[in-house]
Amino acid sequence: VQLQASGGGLVQAGGSLRLSCAASGRTFSSYAMGWFRQAPGKEREFVAAISSSHRYTYYADSVKARFTISTDNAKNTVYLQMNSLKPEDTAVYYCAARDGSASRRRGDYLYWGQGTQVTVSS
Repeated sequence: VQLQASGGGLVQAGGSLRLSCAASGRTFSSYAMGWFRQAPGKEREFVAAISSSHRYTYYADSVKARFTISTDNAKNTVYLQMNSLKPEDTAVYYCAARDGSASRRRGDYLYWGQGTQVTVSS
């Protein structure tokens, strides 16, 4: 499966952005999907994931209640709605896909998008 992330940009603290990740290739609904992020000088970290049934969601504690992961099967797209953004959310955001159950571990994901930059100013 090929993944194409988009929707990043520059936003003030407290603002919102919605990231999109369009998937092509094998049946989208058979994949668990995840979002990860990597800030300068830091390791890539888990943000959110959604199960292959696209019914169960998982979040990092740092984004819980602010971010929402969702899918649109008709569009083969996974979204990350980000609200109440903070400067510490600044990072390159990556979408990822894997066969099987959703995971918080980046090593479990085989397919990766190219990343989209999110910058939150204070």
